[in-house]
Amino acid sequence: MNLNFLFNSGKNPKWKYYLKNIVNNALPKIIFRWQLKGYLKGFENRKDKEYILNRVNYYNKLNQKADLPNHAIRLKDNEVGSVSSVYYYDAQEIIRYFNPLLKWFNCYGDVTHIPEVPSIVKSRPIHGENQNSIILKLEKVRHFIFLKDTKPFREKWNKIIFRGKIVGKQHRIDFMEMYFGNSKFDIGDVSKHQVKPEWEVPKKTLWEHLDYKFIMSIEGNDVASNLKWVMSSNSIAVMPKPTYETWFMEGTLIPNVHYIEIKPDYSDTEERINYYIEHPEEAEKIIKNANTYCQQFFDEKRERIISLLVMKKYFEMTNQNYLS
Repeated sequence: MNLNFLFNSGKNPKWKYYLKNIVNNALPKIIFRWQLKGYLKGFENRKDKEYILNRVNYYNKLNQKADLPNHAIRLKDNEVGSVSSVYYYDAQEIIRYFNPLLKWFNCYGDVTHIPEVPSIVKSRPIHGENQNSIILKLEKVRHFIFLKDTKPFREKWNKIIFRGKIVGKQHRIDFMEMYFGNSKFDIGDVSKHQVKPEWEVPKKTLWEHLDYKFIMSIEGNDVASNLKWVMSSNSIAVMPKPTYETWFMEGTLIPNVHYIEIKPDYSDTEERINYYIEHPEEAEKIIKNANTYCQQFFDEKRERIISLLVMKKYFEMTNQNYLS
């Protein structure tokens, strides 16, 4: 790994993330439980109350009250478990505001199924009866990155870039098979163990991606993790219609308004980017729409209120007194 990538990758520095959460975790929980009432009272007087409620009900679609099964765990028993500790810390950031004896279920990790009981997840399938998948903003240090891009679209290269891990992801293998070696595509595999040695390429920083007009956003185990920072830039995300969603509400994105839609088999990718190379004014409209979409996630206080209300609704719909 070169030094430029190590110190200027564009990604969120994890040391800052862990330091902040370790410090907050050491504070007495009573402080946060006292603050909860203030957040809820302040919400009632907000001008964007309806917007907030719409997002709360999007993340938490529970519409019938029902007790949780007996094997539900207490909030105080939240543990790091077998997946990344960021799930633990991101959940703690919100559940510490509530009584530690309240009960819940969580499914940490890249979740592509719908749990049998109401559970807190990072990701869920967009389609189907997904009301048992209640989304919180989890693994945000990796997924929630926004960039300030100063290079105009028309000054970027007329190419599409993709860097990603290919092993075990057949849809990414199919894409590589189709376009590797094409002069319009700067694509490659950054896995430790490559499917094909010739696909191996060095990693690029997020900033280096922004030299290209088009950036592929291909779903991995669940969502495409680069979609947020791509949509905040002056480049355009190119992808099939998403099948999974997170706190970013990928299910609400509109094809060819927020991103360039391509067929699920990638067969029209070159045709689609050529169209927008020839029609830059249409490309710039997509960029403007994408940037505007991202801005709704920039208000940290509002994001916290939404998260708290998602959990409040979870406890209410499972017949638990969240203020006890």
